[in-house]
Amino acid sequence: MSGMLTLEQLKEEFAAGSLDTVLACQVDMQGRLMGKRFHIDYFINHAVNETHSCNYLLATDLEMETVSGYKSTSWEAGYGDYVMKPDLTTLRRVPWLEGTALVLCDVLDHHYNPVPHSPRAILRKQIDRLDAMGIVPMMATELEFFMFDQSYAEACAAGYKDMPPASSYNEDYHIFQTTKEEGVIRAIRNGVYGAGISVECSKGEASAGQEELNIKYDKALNTADHHSIAKHACKEIAWQNGKAITFMAKWHKDATGSSSHVHQSLWSKEGKPLFLDETQPHGMSELMRHYLAGLLAHADEVTCLLAPYINSYKRFQEGTFAPTKAVWSLDNRTAGFRLCGAGTKGIRIECRIGGSDLNPYLALAGQLAAGMAGIENKLPLEEEFVGDAYAGENAHRVPNTLRVAVEKLNESSMLRAAFGDDVVDHYVRAARWEQQAYDQQVTDWEVARGFERC
Repeated sequence: MSGMLTLEQLKEEFAAGSLDTVLACQVDMQGRLMGKRFHIDYFINHAVNETHSCNYLLATDLEMETVSGYKSTSWEAGYGDYVMKPDLTTLRRVPWLEGTALVLCDVLDHHYNPVPHSPRAILRKQIDRLDAMGIVPMMATELEFFMFDQSYAEACAAGYKDMPPASSYNEDYHIFQTTKEEGVIRAIRNGVYGAGISVECSKGEASAGQEELNIKYDKALNTADHHSIAKHACKEIAWQNGKAITFMAKWHKDATGSSSHVHQSLWSKEGKPLFLDETQPHGMSELMRHYLAGLLAHADEVTCLLAPYINSYKRFQEGTFAPTKAVWSLDNRTAGFRLCGAGTKGIRIECRIGGSDLNPYLALAGQLAAGMAGIENKLPLEEEFVGDAYAGENAHRVPNTLRVAVEKLNESSMLRAAFGDDVVDHYVRAARWEQQAYDQQVTDWEVARGFERC
């Protein structure tokens, strides 16, 4: 696409005076872009092969707290550096920032080996496993978010209370309501497209001020890269327009949650859809049935990768289009796993468990690892759930608290084999810290409920 750049094109645009800055970014544990702004001359002549960053960037929480208890780094170890190696296949323009290009970096140790717990390395490892089997994972993520008629600074100054959504009522597919937000959303669509990412569409979602951005499916690593860049773009473009956007899974108790559904299918290197067998029910191949069985069998273990924060679990409520049951069903939005495109080349599984606060690299890696476990162990697929999954009394529940989900992650022999013990331990520590930080807080709800009445 036109937004992508080769190194030679970067040099030409610098010479022509159209670009002067390069953002060299790694992805942190929360899926955010972290890095440096280089003058383009220095980047071309020096940083194009490597730069460095403090290794605490892969051992912090949302507040950038230096959390204790990580094996990889600590105050005792001195918080040294990692190598950031630009992946020049990701070099692109950033149309919403003047004179700016962006490149994503892989995170390496001082021996130039991938840092195992870095998000891109975790996903690459699962992609490489499938590559050895002659399989290419194709995936897509949906981005849902809320937009508010105030700036981030104004929202912060007000204590994030009484924030006015960008619209006043449910705008699901609603053209008139979303027209009111189009000044920002159009800039997001065009900005992301101009950065070399194939945008499909935007639409209103099922609550006031809620929007969704959809990006065309792609190879798994590209999908995760596109997700992180697009999410970053949404925030920056909203900020430029005096608006605030949140990707919290549940920003308010009375508002619909925001999800990030993960669509997934497997293809041969020759371009054959490996999930499709038109002779079988719903067109599901034996490979697909085993893969889906793996997703179901290991759903509890990967939930922490799809719902990483305390707030993530506030989204799992009946009758809200957020799943509460880890079952599969044909074109059924009440199920945790929805079969889409049945009997066609586009046949795929949509995992509906993930919230918009997920780290796409971890979420996609967890799905692939679970699916591969189903294939390798030839797991049989349970019967399709038919009807309202919320009412399925005997259906398996999705973990409904982070406290439960992190223990399932910790106990997962499947993920420990797929990711490595140190990687699982690293993200278990992150989740337990999130729980600990929350447990120490006194919330507005507790004060209002108990101040006088206790």
